Amino acid sequence: MAPSADPTRRPRALEVEQHGIDTIPDAERTSRPLDLLRIQFGGANTFATIILGTFPILLGLSLGQAVLATVVGVVLGGLVLSPMGLFGPKTGTNNAVSSSAHFGVRGRILGSFLSLLTAIAFYSISVWVSGDALVAAGNRLFGLPDGDLTRALVYAVLGALVIVVVVYGYQFMLLVNKVVVVGNTVLILLGIVAYANVFDLSYDPGPDAYALGSFAPTFVLSVLIVMGNPVSFGAFLGDWSRYIPADTSRRSLLSATVVAQLATLVPFLFGVGTATLVAGEVDYVFALVQASPLWYALLLMVVAVLGGLSTGVTSLYGTGLDFSSVLPRLSRVRASLVIGALSFVFIVVGRLAFDLVGSVNAFIGAIVICTTPWMVIMTLGYVVRRGYYDPAAVQVFNQGREGGVYWFSGGVNWRGMVAWIPSAVIGLLFANYPPLIVGPFTNAFGGVDVSLPVALLLAAVLYLGSLFLFPEPRYVFGPQGPRWVPSAAGEAPPITDPVRRPGADLPA
Repeated sequence: MAPSADPTRRPRALEVEQHGIDTIPDAERTSRPLDLLRIQFGGANTFATIILGTFPILLGLSLGQAVLATVVGVVLGGLVLSPMGLFGPKTGTNNAVSSSAHFGVRGRILGSFLSLLTAIAFYSISVWVSGDALVAAGNRLFGLPDGDLTRALVYAVLGALVIVVVVYGYQFMLLVNKVVVVGNTVLILLGIVAYANVFDLSYDPGPDAYALGSFAPTFVLSVLIVMGNPVSFGAFLGDWSRYIPADTSRRSLLSATVVAQLATLVPFLFGVGTATLVAGEVDYVFALVQASPLWYALLLMVVAVLGGLSTGVTSLYGTGLDFSSVLPRLSRVRASLVIGALSFVFIVVGRLAFDLVGSVNAFIGAIVICTTPWMVIMTLGYVVRRGYYDPAAVQVFNQGREGGVYWFSGGVNWRGMVAWIPSAVIGLLFANYPPLIVGPFTNAFGGVDVSLPVALLLAAVLYLGSLFLFPEPRYVFGPQGPRWVPSAAGEAPPITDPVRRPGADLPA
């Protein structure tokens, strides 16, 4: 029997999603804030997050210090992230396209770049660590050889499974994350039983173990690495919240994100605790599987598969979705396949040719410093606009058209750009994510990494300053007008089709 034609019917998980980056019709917005919570927690309740949880221990902190750094990082990251779930219900599209309101319909490509950077990083981490866990468990349980070829083949299988889920789209992804929320939480909590006899609450390698020479800079670096996990969702929350009705309360949307990120303390603290069991080992995943009771080593294979699917899907889905708008000739499915193939090459080369810890450290640092100022500008823009957005105007670039209320100067709102560019660049100059990212001003504050507060403060000051010195047109603020900032008179340019040479191809 053919599926019902009722537009209000919630699509089945195995129906290939038909929407790309276009505005989701009101009748098809069947999700709730609870779904937003599930996808976030499911996407982070994985081995990729566990790996990030091991970093405070790997950097030389004691167990108590590592737990504190983890909690601080998750809480701060969740608070910074939470406003990013507000845009999707307002605009019916993802956050990169929604950012047209603050960066211009062409300037919003910045958000697409940030989502690509994040997707490659976390898709790679998820396939790397999940594949390594499967190989390690297979080696112990079945004598599977542990070599580059074996790992590459396992990476390929996991990567292909992720792409299959991505092709089906949002509803299938939601189903996978519902399973992961429950399944992986139970399996991770069983680790309390598995390691009860060997776990040491007093673990402390001593002050000589601090990776950056002393406690303060090492602690701050640990906090920033943990923060990278919630911040990484910033460009993606709109991918999922766009299916939530526009009249959903802000409080419920903000709460869904904060609660979801607090829930990630489950995998994070699993990583912190188990890292103390295999401290000093080069390969955390392989060492943990070998140190686990046999029954739990088998369960870790399940955690690896479920987690690899969940994190990989939430990362790759958003980037495929977004680049189908940057490159209009690519559909959502084709864009996902292209990005997935490029990411797989990066996975194999990066994992087999470079240091995993150093690569992850550098990627997380770049994500935190570059994405957080963008999120600050988006949040402040939402506040001064009173949450008003024109869903049709944000789609101008995707439709190959020009004009509209977010056209600004040739499609770019330089107020947002002028705030973001120096914030990201100067933030990187203060960054300390060794060995790949070490800025020239790293020691300006005794080795403590102040890149994030510098980038956050600079973005806020420059953006608000530009809004006061060069007010935006009154028409971008909607019927209620601006909040806290002045506006300028002006008339919105009409949305038009660009003039094309005779015989030029129209957009696909």
